[in-house]
Amino acid sequence: MKEHFAEMLEHLRRSLIGMGAEVENQIRLAIEALVTADIGKARDVIERDRLIDEMEIRNEEEAIHLLATQQPVAGDLRLLVCALKINADLERIGDHAVNIAEAAERMARTKPFKKWIDIPHMAEIARGMLKDSLDAFVRRDTALARQVCEHDDILDEKNKSLIRELLTYMAENPALISFCIDIMSVSKNLERVGDLATNIGEETIYIAEGRVIKHRYDMREGGSPK
Repeated sequence: MKEHFAEMLEHLRRSLIGMGAEVENQIRLAIEALVTADIGKARDVIERDRLIDEMEIRNEEEAIHLLATQQPVAGDLRLLVCALKINADLERIGDHAVNIAEAAERMARTKPFKKWIDIPHMAEIARGMLKDSLDAFVRRDTALARQVCEHDDILDEKNKSLIRELLTYMAENPALISFCIDIMSVSKNLERVGDLATNIGEETIYIAEGRVIKHRYDMREGGSPK
């Protein structure tokens, strides 16, 4: 029975990894659609969201089944509880990819007035955080998970800086308002991807160490609430 339970846990873990790879690819494609004004690619992102939704449902059902039938304890219980959270985080990241793709569709026929400002750089940071959070989950690498959490502040500052710059453009040229609002929306979606990657990092630390570092806990070893 223990071997069967271990196999089922491993299957769930691998399913989450596969889902993570899919949503990471969705973010990449959505940004490519935006930068290259590729409407077809944007629509592909929107259509593939159904696949991510189906993955979420299957993973959730599997995790709940294991919780109900196996009555796990200690590390196995932490893994299953966090698997449900990570599953939801990944589905939401997929939704943010769709939001970016929809913005890409709207802006495809409009020439950007300043090479997308910091959007490509923000996307690189957000995708890097997502990849690292998933790698940390796979390896139970708490040092890498902490790095992801620390990088979230960088993305937050980039988002604030971009909004300030866009507000200046909007004040000087009202014709840019609609376009700037769409760019703000993309920036906010990337910032939220960073937040969700941070959640995965925090959940990985909880799986590995049994320590909660949310709500601005000190992320150093043995830290206490700030």
